[in-house]
Amino acid sequence: MIDCHTHIVRWMHQQEEELTEDKLLKRADELGIDRFVVLPIGASPESQTFPFSTEDALASFKRHPDRIIPFCNVDPRQGNNSPDTDFSWILDEYRQKGCKGLGELTANMLFDDPKCVNLFCQCGKAGFPVLFHLFDKVGVSYGLVDDIRLPRMEKVLKEAPDTVFIGHAMAFWSEVSADVNEETRGGYPAGKIEKEGRIQELLRKYPNLYGDLSAGSGFNAITRDPEYGRRFLEEFQDKLLFGTDLCHVVQDVPIVDYFRNGLKEGKISQAAFDKITRLNIERLLK
Repeated sequence: MIDCHTHIVRWMHQQEEELTEDKLLKRADELGIDRFVVLPIGASPESQTFPFSTEDALASFKRHPDRIIPFCNVDPRQGNNSPDTDFSWILDEYRQKGCKGLGELTANMLFDDPKCVNLFCQCGKAGFPVLFHLFDKVGVSYGLVDDIRLPRMEKVLKEAPDTVFIGHAMAFWSEVSADVNEETRGGYPAGKIEKEGRIQELLRKYPNLYGDLSAGSGFNAITRDPEYGRRFLEEFQDKLLFGTDLCHVVQDVPIVDYFRNGLKEGKISQAAFDKITRLNIERLLK
């Protein structure tokens, strides 16, 4: 299995134990995860962690090239805080050093802010997928922001067709059901999916959109209605990526057993299992 979403983290609040490189490797071994993407975090001021930079991720990759897949991270406001900032030189440098994408992008900005679109387009030219955290409002927390029904994201999917976007977090996955509302879109909506949401529409319509199944948000999307969740995995088996969002030393990650048991019990096909847990990310990251 290849995990599309992990972190090496030192939290801003002292009571939380640091998830070091060694502890992350140990946890991956325990879970039977062969390789994993390490996403730099803390590039944006809204982050709840101390910065773990692209250079840190590359150093970890150098020590464990057979396990770690490094991404890079920059904030769209860096440079000149301008929609004309040239990021191409640093993206090219990071690509040559081994980075395979950009993320986790957590800047608390509107998804279609010109500064974001500028970075997105340059990532496309560099061949970097963008893994983003989606939030439901500006202020209070971290993550790119869209309105309900994701109109800003759809606008950007059209404007940056050469850039692959990998969606993550509550405001993204709550849109799996049409009954999402302003009260539920920032959390973990429960109940059957009686009518499909915007996520399915956008996954079908735009070849450059993928879904990151990590964390409680992705897991909730495929388990709140178990029967529908299995159909969702089968239909979108070419557009989904397995992930855990490991960021705590003690963290429950039920998605690992969900996939392994689902395959064993015949609830997930071999083709869907192979694509979601390995082949799709191998293809995206080359």
